[in-house]
Amino acid sequence: MSDDQKEKWANPELPVHHAIAEWAAACAERALPIFDELRPGDDRPRAAIATLRAWMRGEIPMTECRTAAFAAHAAAREAADAPAAVAAARAAGQAVAVAHMFDHSPHAATYAAKAVGLHRGDAGRAAERDWQWERLAPELRTIGFPRGR
Repeated sequence: MSDDQKEKWANPELPVHHAIAEWAAACAERALPIFDELRPGDDRPRAAIATLRAWMRGEIPMTECRTAAFAAHAAAREAADAPAAVAAARAAGQAVAVAHMFDHSPHAATYAAKAVGLHRGDAGRAAERDWQWERLAPELRTIGFPRGR
């Protein structure tokens, strides 16, 4: 593997990694009320975000985030009858996976916007994407929005 290829897959410096993880968590959290409404009593997506924040504080290893991501994605599979809930759970699963690889962050944002769009319509999705763009530091936008706005 060339140095360029290795660099492509490497996580950024820890402060940047934490900043992008915080952004992904914030995006996913905005979709959690949709999941909670449609799948009451299933706290796996919400627990995934809490796990990511615990990793950011240095309280747990990244491997616990991987486990939480798998649990959030299991919640998504079990919510197949509610597409907005599926997208919200996937947003949480992708967000917590940022602890492992920072490039999960755009997927967390995209799934969160999809959940909002499925729940509130296209205008809601567009407003969510606008919020996500504004919330992300300009120097990190190439990470969160790798294809641009």
